[in-house]
Amino acid sequence: MLTLHDYLPSQNGWKIRVLLGLLKIPHNTRIVSIFEGESHTDAFLALNPAGAVPVLELEDGSAIAESNAILTYLAEGTPLLPADRYQRARIMQWLFFEQYNVEPVIGSLRFWTLTGRLERNRAMVAGKREAGARTLAALNRSLAGTPFLTGNDLTIADIAVYAYSHRAGDCGFTLADHPAFLAWTHCVRDAIGPGYPVHPYSIDPHSGA
Repeated sequence: MLTLHDYLPSQNGWKIRVLLGLLKIPHNTRIVSIFEGESHTDAFLALNPAGAVPVLELEDGSAIAESNAILTYLAEGTPLLPADRYQRARIMQWLFFEQYNVEPVIGSLRFWTLTGRLERNRAMVAGKREAGARTLAALNRSLAGTPFLTGNDLTIADIAVYAYSHRAGDCGFTLADHPAFLAWTHCVRDAIGPGYPVHPYSIDPHSGA
């Protein structure tokens, strides 16, 4: 059986939980104690040399790191990753966009805000806020007139981008300023359904939250 090495407050981990649930893929979960250093043990670094969650361990013991790579692996052969060459390229476009413009910008600001780390990172905060505003504006432009990022159907592109972007309010952005983006968040929420909570950092006593 597959094993997901996860950390519950991670929205990168959340992406994988959602997809495993939507596809009804049986799996085991192993929680990694990030703030206690478990992701930098020799055992974990053998799975992912970068020392980050999530990691999907396959039945034969091989492993896949990076959340969007895991999404692609799991979604292969399903409607969430169409076979059409153009559609797949569009999905990849959004997966790359997410890892460059969403997770390291909105994700970082959100983490700093929710764990009391804004002050120690104050030199980078203004730049991150400007980049986050540009990201939300780009998403709003892209989503005008379409329910999902690549058309009329949910794909892994939506799951990936939604994970951190729909929590932008946690770090001071006003989603109502971007009506097409806000409407898309409702479409994605309704498409994935209930059962995939966003866990606060406060559930981890070592997070500093």
